[in-house]
Amino acid sequence: MASAARIGLLALLWGSTFLWIKISLRGFTAVQVTFLRMVIGAAFLLVVLWILRRRRMAPRSLPWRHILVSAALANAIPYLLFTMAENEIGSSSAGVINASTPMWTLLAAWTFDRGQRDDHVRQTPGLVIGFLGCVLIFSPWKEDSDLMSWGGLECLIGAMFLGVSYVYMSRFLTNRGISPLVLSAGQLSAASLLLAPALVVEGAPLLEPRADAVIALAILGLFGTGAAYILNYRIISDDGTVKASMVTYLLPVVSIILGTAALGERPTPAMLMGVVTVLAGVALTRRNDDKTRRYLGKVRS
Repeated sequence: MASAARIGLLALLWGSTFLWIKISLRGFTAVQVTFLRMVIGAAFLLVVLWILRRRRMAPRSLPWRHILVSAALANAIPYLLFTMAENEIGSSSAGVINASTPMWTLLAAWTFDRGQRDDHVRQTPGLVIGFLGCVLIFSPWKEDSDLMSWGGLECLIGAMFLGVSYVYMSRFLTNRGISPLVLSAGQLSAASLLLAPALVVEGAPLLEPRADAVIALAILGLFGTGAAYILNYRIISDDGTVKASMVTYLLPVVSIILGTAALGERPTPAMLMGVVTVLAGVALTRRNDDKTRRYLGKVRS
C-alpha cells in the first residue's frame, strides 16, 4: 500500500510538470526553464540535506561518474527535449508520449538485466495494456496528431532516454547505502552543470518575468523536480526499475485532467477510453507482482 501511495504521489508531481512547463514557457526559453528547474530542485534538496544534516557519504566518496551519466540520461537530455517539444505541442500530448517510457525501460532491462528476466516477463502483459491505452489516448492515426511533428519526436526520444536511465540508476546507484536524498541532490546538481553550456550557446535572450511563468517555474523546480526525485529513487530501490517506470503510465491521466482544467485542452472519447485502459494495465502489473510475492512467501515458509 505504501508503494502504491508513493507511485500515485509521484505521478501527481510529475504529471503536473507538463502544465508547469507550458506556463513557464510564457516567460522563459526552453533552455532557461530546464536549467532553472534543475538549479531550483538541487538547491531545495541541498537545503533539506543541510537542515537534516544527513551525510551518510562524503561528497568526494560519491560515485560521481555514475551520477553524471544518470544526470544526462534522466534529467539534462530528456527534460530539455520535453520542454522544447512543448513549444509546439500541448501539455496533454507531451504527457501521453512520455508514457512510452516503461516500454523503453522494459527493453533496456531485458537487454542489460538478465538476472530478473522472469520478473520482466510477468510484468509484460500489464505494460502492453498500458501502452495500448496510451495509443488510444494519443490516437496517432489522426492526421493532426502531435506525434507526427518535431515536438512529438523530441518527446519520444526523451522518453527513450528516461527508460534507459531507470535501468542505469538501478544498476549503478541504488542499493549502495546512499540515501535517496543525497543521490537526488547530487544528480540534480550534476544536471545543472551539464546544462550550463547550453545557456552559453543560447546566449542571453531577454526574459519576460511574468508572474505566472515565475510561479510555475518555482513549482516545477521545488516539487516537480526536487521532491519528485526523492520519491523516484525510493521507488527504484524498493520496487525495481520496471515498476518505477510504470508511474509514467499514470502521467497522461494527470496531464489530461490538468490540461483540460487549466489550459482548455479538450480530451476526446478515445483519450478517456485510453485513460481507463492505462489504469487497467497498471493494476494488472501490480496484481501480478503481488501474486509473485505471495508465492515466494509460501515457498520460503
